[in-house]
Amino acid sequence: MSVTQQQVQDALAKVASPRGVALTNANVLSAITITDGKVFFSINVDAAEARAWESVRAQAEAAVRAIPGVTVAMIALTAERKAGAAAPPPQPHRHAPGVQPVSAHKPPQSPSSPMSKQSEIPGVAAVIAVASGKGGVGKSTTALNLALGLRDLGLRVGLLDADIYGPSVPRLTGIHEKPQLDHNRKMIPIPRFGLAIMSIGFLVEEDTAMIWRGPMVMSAITQMLRDVTWGTLDVLVVDMPPGTGDAQLTLAQNVPLKGAVIVSTPQDLSLIDARRGLAMFKKVNVPVLGIVENMSYFQCPHCGTRSDIFGHGGARHEAERLGVPFLGEIPLHMSIRTTSDSGNPVVASEPDGPHAAIYRAIGTKVRDQLQGVIAAA
Repeated sequence: MSVTQQQVQDALAKVASPRGVALTNANVLSAITITDGKVFFSINVDAAEARAWESVRAQAEAAVRAIPGVTVAMIALTAERKAGAAAPPPQPHRHAPGVQPVSAHKPPQSPSSPMSKQSEIPGVAAVIAVASGKGGVGKSTTALNLALGLRDLGLRVGLLDADIYGPSVPRLTGIHEKPQLDHNRKMIPIPRFGLAIMSIGFLVEEDTAMIWRGPMVMSAITQMLRDVTWGTLDVLVVDMPPGTGDAQLTLAQNVPLKGAVIVSTPQDLSLIDARRGLAMFKKVNVPVLGIVENMSYFQCPHCGTRSDIFGHGGARHEAERLGVPFLGEIPLHMSIRTTSDSGNPVVASEPDGPHAAIYRAIGTKVRDQLQGVIAAA
């Protein structure tokens, strides 16, 4: 059953704004996007009124979800300060001048703090992020094969593709179907390779441009964390978008992350960005489980000759300098690339090969750091 713009408008007309005006007449709605039963839009209000509008956003989401044929409703509340509005007064400095060490940047846990909204995902013992400071370093391939390596160690593992603008997991896993809904209208992860997998790429077509502002990204990630029936998992691996923006902060504010894995290539340009990612996680009090050096060296599939195309050892030295674990080196090899492109990752397709062994060794180091958390679940 196809969902129409008119159906959505009619549903929203029954939702009142804080001033009692129908939502469709309040001049706050963005363009409404409907794709195969999935409805996306935002409510744009002044920052000073954001608190009063949150309940309206929840009512609008419930109204849209109630429309026959709607499978997913992602509605973001965008709160922007009006031009000329005064900024909040700065807090007085009580510390000596100078930059404080990263360990001093503990996220405040007052009721008004974003970190105070953290809550565990039911049934999930540990959530870890796989991140990079920049794109193109093989983060998604690493996240998927790391999840498979953890699976091979006997853990129950899920994989969430949170790279909103460039979801790679559908291609890497060969998954083309759409997730189903359970009786609570929560999405059911798609099982593949013994993993529970969810991606924004399952909800939109591969060539669809995700022209979303920060609040829509934050809303989508929150829904994929909370509106998915993850079941019982030891570890949920989250493939993050590159950088240090809204998606990373949303994840850190939503769930108490048990750690982050930073993926980098050996060259200086990638390491500079990896440092930024590592510093960001430390500032929001997320333990860094370690650094992976991807594309560490090229190994010729014919003669076995090794070439350090991007240099070598940069990530290891960076890990030593920053005092975080070095998790391992992954070569630039044809089999890793071809199995990824074909939707049959190397740990699953060549489980007895040398590359699967590397990912499992990295998984072992990650598992060992999470042992206490997993055992307590």
